[in-house]
Amino acid sequence: MYCLIHFGPDTYTDKEWGYGDEDPRIITPTEFSAMQIVGAAKAGGFKGIVVVAKHHDGFCLWPTKTTGHNISQSPYKNGKGDLLQEYRDACNKLDMKMGVYCSPWDRNSALYGKPEYVTEVYRKQLEELYTHYGPIFISWFDGANGGDGYYGGAREVRKIDRSTYYGWPVTWAIPRKLQPGAVLFGDVGPDVRWVGNERGHAGETCWETYTPHAPDAGKEPGNGYTKDHEGTEGQRDGKYWMPAECDVALRPGWFYHKDQDSKVKSADTLLSLYYQSVGRGACLDLGLSPDRRGLLNDNDVNALKQFGKIINETFAVNLAKGATLTASNVRGGNKLKFGPQHLLDNDRYSYWATDDKVTTPELIADLHSSTTFNIIRLRENIKLGQRIEEVAIDASRDGKWEQIATATSIGGNRLIRLPKAIVASKVRLRITKSPVCIALSDFGLYREPGK
Repeated sequence: MYCLIHFGPDTYTDKEWGYGDEDPRIITPTEFSAMQIVGAAKAGGFKGIVVVAKHHDGFCLWPTKTTGHNISQSPYKNGKGDLLQEYRDACNKLDMKMGVYCSPWDRNSALYGKPEYVTEVYRKQLEELYTHYGPIFISWFDGANGGDGYYGGAREVRKIDRSTYYGWPVTWAIPRKLQPGAVLFGDVGPDVRWVGNERGHAGETCWETYTPHAPDAGKEPGNGYTKDHEGTEGQRDGKYWMPAECDVALRPGWFYHKDQDSKVKSADTLLSLYYQSVGRGACLDLGLSPDRRGLLNDNDVNALKQFGKIINETFAVNLAKGATLTASNVRGGNKLKFGPQHLLDNDRYSYWATDDKVTTPELIADLHSSTTFNIIRLRENIKLGQRIEEVAIDASRDGKWEQIATATSIGGNRLIRLPKAIVASKVRLRITKSPVCIALSDFGLYREPGK
């Protein structure tokens, strides 16, 4: 989980997309605190942030050499401000990862739509960001490209070919060289794909494999030019290993709007989104929007804190720890024990694999006493690929097995949230469909507080 932070001219004009003619002098945060913003994200259990360094209005939050439309032209710190550096320093102090998003579309630049914009402005902006503010864990690319804008005073509509204009192979080579540890996110990846909606959830079935397709036959896909809906589930036979990211804002809008102070998503809503994203093998990217002071509103901070508390309490104890496992076709015998985090306890790379021809095995966990739980966690040994296609889970009641849940794709993480808590002393996992032998690294049971 990580957070996408929007702050800029739109914060002060009460818009979502700036036109590009905004005066930098309106950027006047009086209490900007990257520590407060990043600290609130950490309290929510998030592992990093993605800073919107430049949105579509073209205003840059760092003192770039590529355009005068940047933070040095605002009154903030008498023109000596650099919000990117402040976020970098906060992430370093709080042990949080940092990513960057620099919008390809620039409604301020007079060069937008011409080749020179890509070579002399956009790519040089990326070079500045990836050179000065690393380490970067994700390089984020949006699909909003072209339309009406200020464009240096032209005030016109400029359209581009979204699949070719930015020269993506050359553009992607910049973060590959300068931040080789960063994954690249976008409609077409190439490392992490967009889930196809901004509602924060992946498909009930969600494959890590994916092949982006252009909406028009015979054309190449590009950021902002794909069949978005295909990203929700991916494809079982997808050509690329490209897990999904589920982006959603904490508020109705991505930027701060005072009239939305009472519309912040509750901790319960965030929890539901968590199980529909992280719980389906995807990433959750939650949008945060500092206000005109440069701080997160108390409502936002409290929602994040409460959400983080529930997550921490839920997964603090694996209720299956200490259970005795009886499994079919397990190498090395059929009596196993849970380790503190993984399926087996002899080393942290352990996993349960059946003989090659056995694709529908069963695993019984004897918990030794009645145990109450409502969350089931399954993980595959992802180094061996996404194998399992369908599972069923049963609970033993009065000596009889009763099916309590089913699921499809597993992947790196599958969380099954039961409608109500179950009390059982034995739980059985049945792999009901898999084209090859399974490789399961985790089978855990958990209980949400109050359930």
